[in-house]
Amino acid sequence: MSSTEMYLTTSEVAAYLRLKERKVYDLVRQGQIPCSRVTGKLLFPRQQVDLWVLNHLEGDQAQRQPPPAVVAGSQDPLLEWAIRESQSDLASLFHGSGDGVRRLLESRAMVAGVHLLDQASGRYNQPIQLGLGGVRDLVVLRWATRRQGLLIAEGNPLGITGIADLARPEVRVAHRQPGAGAAQLLSYLLAQAGIAETSVRWVTHLSLSEDDLALSVLQGEADVGLGVEAAARRQQLAFIPLFDEQFDVMMHRRSYFEPSVQSLLAFTRRPRFVERAEALGGYDISQSGNVVYNA
Repeated sequence: MSSTEMYLTTSEVAAYLRLKERKVYDLVRQGQIPCSRVTGKLLFPRQQVDLWVLNHLEGDQAQRQPPPAVVAGSQDPLLEWAIRESQSDLASLFHGSGDGVRRLLESRAMVAGVHLLDQASGRYNQPIQLGLGGVRDLVVLRWATRRQGLLIAEGNPLGITGIADLARPEVRVAHRQPGAGAAQLLSYLLAQAGIAETSVRWVTHLSLSEDDLALSVLQGEADVGLGVEAAARRQQLAFIPLFDEQFDVMMHRRSYFEPSVQSLLAFTRRPRFVERAEALGGYDISQSGNVVYNA
């Protein structure tokens, strides 16, 4: 059996777990072990089997009261829609990536949606940089790769073409709260362009979500802001693409097996999810559901 195989057969998973095949069938019948049935044949996703094993090795930790069934962190239009449409019984509380990480650490949320750039390495969602290095049962799944860029009014009345235009004195710039992924990315892009943040004409009020920022531009409070393409399309704004980023969902390993989380993840494998991602625009979901970190 190759260590790189994504799916295991019944005999392979039995050998992997050192169980008899009959016991594997019992676990499938009881709904205890993750598997898929393809043309009548049972297949076991290797990553999910590994998570299942580790979850059962955690002893008393796995028996603790689960955190509230809440998805916190950054607002993502596709995630927000999937939570609602999947009937997963998950609630949402989107106050930015940093807030999501804090709620996950404090067991005040089951899942955190995060897109935080480490400016030193240029990599996204690094657990150690986020203060999550000590979480021994942390699991990070790729939700999507998203396109970030500048949201501007239809017709682009100020002729904005890129980050350099944010330094123009007449350009009013919408901005997110400190700790939000978009705020960190904008800070990074301004630094790359050699623009001091103090030289930017920020609007008075913070935008607390993707939709708030888009509405700030739509309603004329701001001339431009950094956000995802899907938010621009939703408010019929023009969009200048700048950066492709990774948006991930983080959780404790035991939360991965909660029925509400499994319902959400199962929904991402349906055609409706793919169609919605295409309709919203700016998403690459080819790696959706892949485990990118497993403590």
